[in-house]
Amino acid sequence: MNHEHDLPPFADPAHEREWQAQERALQAERQGLDPADGDALVRRYRLLARSLRQPMPEALPADFARQMADRVAVAPAGRQATDPRFESTLAGVLAVALLVAGCVMLADYGSAWLPAFRDLLPASGAPATGWLLALGGCLGASWLLGLWQRHTPGRVA
Repeated sequence: MNHEHDLPPFADPAHEREWQAQERALQAERQGLDPADGDALVRRYRLLARSLRQPMPEALPADFARQMADRVAVAPAGRQATDPRFESTLAGVLAVALLVAGCVMLADYGSAWLPAFRDLLPASGAPATGWLLALGGCLGASWLLGLWQRHTPGRVA
């Protein structure tokens, strides 16, 4: 069985036979036995072991770049896979569907969980309220400034 590598025996006899054939093929290759010896499965595994022992070519051919350029030149020009207008329309439709689903959920279940969120907000006279309003104002102003800069003519973004 698998005593050489201290592996437990396979539950499936077919897997065990495959493993044993692989081990016999490796052993025969190490010992340099006649490649025609053994059953067909062992011979196939010996061929595989032999090819895996061969070193890979160390360098690309000298004209590799030219060969690749020739292949690219004769390849048909690929057309764009999808229309960008379709993608943006689909994204818009999905965003609207998500917004509608959110509104439906808010209408159905909002009365149950909105009071919990209202309790998290600071009272109107608390000092944190001013800071939250200032933060919101800064974020809004930054967003609007970014929009304005993107749409200013002659500006490179």
